[in-house]
Amino acid sequence: MKKYDLIVIGGGAGGLTVAAGAASLGGKVALIEKEEQPGGDCLHFGCVPSKALIEIANRIKSARSLEEFGVHVSENIRMEAVMKKVKEAIDHIQVHDDADRFRKLGVDVYIGMGAFQSKNEVIINSGEIIVGKRIVISTGSRPFVPSIPGLKENGFITNETIFSISKLPKRLLVLGGGPIGIEMAQAMARLGSDVTVVERSDGVLGKEDEDVQQLMNDVLSKEMMLLYNANVKSIESGPNGKVVHLTVETAEQEISIEVDEILVATGRTPNTDKLQLNKANVQTDDRGHIKVNVRLQTNIPHIYAVGDINGTLPFTHVAGMEGKLVVQNALIGLRRKIDYSNVPWVTYTSPEIFHLGLTEAEAKEQGLDYDAYKVDLSEVDRFVTDHQTTGFVKIITDKKGHILGAHAIGKHAGDWMQEAVFSKQFKKKLGSISNVIHPYPNHSAAVQRTADAYWRKKLFEGFLPKVMERYIRWFR
Repeated sequence: MKKYDLIVIGGGAGGLTVAAGAASLGGKVALIEKEEQPGGDCLHFGCVPSKALIEIANRIKSARSLEEFGVHVSENIRMEAVMKKVKEAIDHIQVHDDADRFRKLGVDVYIGMGAFQSKNEVIINSGEIIVGKRIVISTGSRPFVPSIPGLKENGFITNETIFSISKLPKRLLVLGGGPIGIEMAQAMARLGSDVTVVERSDGVLGKEDEDVQQLMNDVLSKEMMLLYNANVKSIESGPNGKVVHLTVETAEQEISIEVDEILVATGRTPNTDKLQLNKANVQTDDRGHIKVNVRLQTNIPHIYAVGDINGTLPFTHVAGMEGKLVVQNALIGLRRKIDYSNVPWVTYTSPEIFHLGLTEAEAKEQGLDYDAYKVDLSEVDRFVTDHQTTGFVKIITDKKGHILGAHAIGKHAGDWMQEAVFSKQFKKKLGSISNVIHPYPNHSAAVQRTADAYWRKKLFEGFLPKVMERYIRWFR
């Protein structure tokens, strides 16, 4: 049996970060990946293909909006061409995650399913067994498919299969109003599908700030049908498609919708069921996520878990962050703790949604003494010239001006809100951004204008204005 300093099970973002980092430091590393090429969900089914599809859909929407200038665009969408462009993006990025690249780094790459044989032994494809001093689990997650009568019998698509469709569905039902569901719903609507979103709660994007949710409801309602407090009861075959029977609690009625395709986006479930965790005595929660401590160790100290599998924040950049920390802890022996308080995320709708830290509702729930500063994008000249004024910036601070949370909606908000991430992470006060020189006109001026609002509150409210008035009179 081959012995390794570190065995990584799963070649997604977190696993690849661990494997590359550990090998670069001189560790003897094994990487086990079930697919022919690493990259995980993000590369093959998530971040990369979805953003490529969203970009194409937004271009088509923009092209159609040029009719007022005399430019006419065909309504016929060739899905084969669309998906070809998506595949090109995947292939281009795949080079960075190619198995041979890791072999050149000195990593032994095994293609197959890895499972525990004991606390230190991993069996591959029920055959070869390898031994690891440390083991990192990074097997990710897959779409959760609810138990709805008739769903499996009549067929459905998920984020893993939508990029293989060859024909644009004229009528699309999306189950779930979270980030994945809404991103795909808007993209398909912009390509030309008649989209209906079914959400069990009273709004979409439930983890966002309430102001963000309200504005996105207005934006999305113009492009698709949104059914809130709705539950699908059953699905059956109809004369011209799939008939979905559902109840809408607020309307106290049952309705039926006929669609061509159903996209299931009702959450994710961890890929722990085939790992034989019981043979290593690794503990999971009631949803199947592997329990970890602040150092990302499981209850078995030499076994770690990163990425979606541990049930924290299901983002590629978080898996990468966790992977870097695990390399230091598992291979070098440090005892660093993970900190998620400065992790931002972006929902790639149009306009984009940026999220960092606490929402205003969360600040209230925690009983914090806070201030909230909000600037509409219609007050920022660059967005006015772009004719992209839908959106705002909202930053929540403590009374000293340190950022507790930052939220934004706007074109490419995920790019121009990075000043807020820097300020929060390095404990800079919001007011410091006001003194940064921004070229005119610039999108990030939206953040600067919000920082200006902080100074206006400090300068023109409370006792300071009276003190300044007296000083100015004395100075004269």
